[in-house]
Amino acid sequence: MSGERLVYLPLGGAGEIGMNAYVYGYGRPDQERLIVVDLGVTFGDMDGTPGIDLILPDIAWLAERRDRIEGIIITHAHEDHVGALGLVWDQLRAPIYARTFTAAIARLKLDERGGVPDSALNVVGPWPETIQLGPFSVGLVPISHSIPESAGLVIDSPQGRIVHSGDFKIDPTPVVGEPFDPAVWQEIGKSGVRALMCDSTNVFSPLPGRSEASLVENLEALLRESKGMVVATTFASNVARLQTLANAAEASGRSVCLLGRAMRRMVETAIETGLLTQFPKTIAPEDASQIPRENLLLLVTGSQGERRAAAAQLASQGYMGISLKAGDTFLFSSRTIPGNERPVSRIMNQLSEKGVDVLDDAGGRYHVSGHANRPDLETFHDLIKPQFLIPMHGEHRHLREHSKLGEAKGLRGIIATNGMMIDLSGNAPKVAEHVETGRTYLDGSVLIGGLDGIVRDRMRLALNGHVTVTVIVDEEDEPLGEPWCELMGLPARGRSKSDLVEILEAELSQFIGRADRRTIKDDEKLEKEMIRIVRQTAQAEIGKKPEVTVVVSRLA
Repeated sequence: MSGERLVYLPLGGAGEIGMNAYVYGYGRPDQERLIVVDLGVTFGDMDGTPGIDLILPDIAWLAERRDRIEGIIITHAHEDHVGALGLVWDQLRAPIYARTFTAAIARLKLDERGGVPDSALNVVGPWPETIQLGPFSVGLVPISHSIPESAGLVIDSPQGRIVHSGDFKIDPTPVVGEPFDPAVWQEIGKSGVRALMCDSTNVFSPLPGRSEASLVENLEALLRESKGMVVATTFASNVARLQTLANAAEASGRSVCLLGRAMRRMVETAIETGLLTQFPKTIAPEDASQIPRENLLLLVTGSQGERRAAAAQLASQGYMGISLKAGDTFLFSSRTIPGNERPVSRIMNQLSEKGVDVLDDAGGRYHVSGHANRPDLETFHDLIKPQFLIPMHGEHRHLREHSKLGEAKGLRGIIATNGMMIDLSGNAPKVAEHVETGRTYLDGSVLIGGLDGIVRDRMRLALNGHVTVTVIVDEEDEPLGEPWCELMGLPARGRSKSDLVEILEAELSQFIGRADRRTIKDDEKLEKEMIRIVRQTAQAEIGKKPEVTVVVSRLA
């Protein structure tokens, strides 16, 4: 095996929360056989990525080596782990492996983008069943999280065992899905683990995590004591929370209505795959208006403030014939992902203006995290007893803190962020090379590169406004009339209190009047000078240098 190496390469999810994509490889340098773990997305925002729907990892490095990919394993069905699958599979064309429920969600993602051959998507049974992918033997081990059928991975290679935790928490009573089984993980650790790649999301949370079952009493009391209609939003994928809320509604005499495509689809898929066997019967949105408000619970999408989701629509003008009014209660049974605070706050304030009582997860009465807190991470370390600890799934501060936590207990490791290929073959992990990584944006229905300049240009337009200048030149290369301007996203008047368009047009007319024939004949020179004049004049008048488009129309 001389010259062969075992490597780990995060392309997304290491140094950030979301957009997870990890690669493991074994073989000679630049000849390794590869497996891919998860292909997820994160979401755009109006401040940093206006108009962008989804952000996914740049997989150019992988696509160039797709003939070496043995398989793609999806650990669970959250968007930040499976959401990019349908968008990028055609570039990779490798077989996909997942557990039953996750595979069903993956199939929906793939079908949305044109589908894949039936043979490409493979359902894998839980550990101790394994699949052979080139030099790797991979087992999907049940692990508790905020979505059922989550899996940690046991990856056996010729140079040792790797445990990839995936997203997890230690929950003995998860309501839906398998409980965390310490005996299974301890047995996995007994065989010797070279490296543990471990979730770092809640490393700063000092108290042990709480079980999903701990919410039952509080949610039942809330639904029983509320006087009007109750609306609850959470991640559609949090099937256990949906079950808990629906059971609480049934116990308090409320009918359940699902609003939002993702919510309906997730519940339907969980029922079809046998995860939800006792979910209360739901009513259609068109029938909800016939139910007394005090007897109704709406489960809606939009817990992160998504503009087009049911929560935002209800906070604004209503949704599918249902509207909110004073005395109703709106529950955010979720944690706001960092970066989404503003849109969530906007919805909360819109609801408050209607007289709706808004509740969130403050104090933990109505939400528990799906990620392991600091003491639970230590418990997991003790069960696995790895030779190396490599934190993942977290911003850099999370990775660094998790690494320090491991070092305090004698675990050697390394902080690996996106694009760092780590060689795990020796007595200590080391950086083997750096791979260029970045982001790909879903802009409407088109994938664009992070370096294409489209988002940058859109930001510049948003920040600076735009001026279109048009000038007509006749057959003799003489200006025909004066240039005229059209403004977009700029104030009509500047510091001089005069009309901005008139000021710009006057300056351009003076330039045209004194320009020599060589400049008038040269479109490039003409455009360059007119852009300079517009930007300088606008800077003096309004304190901004707008983006400028010059249209030179020449008569034949």
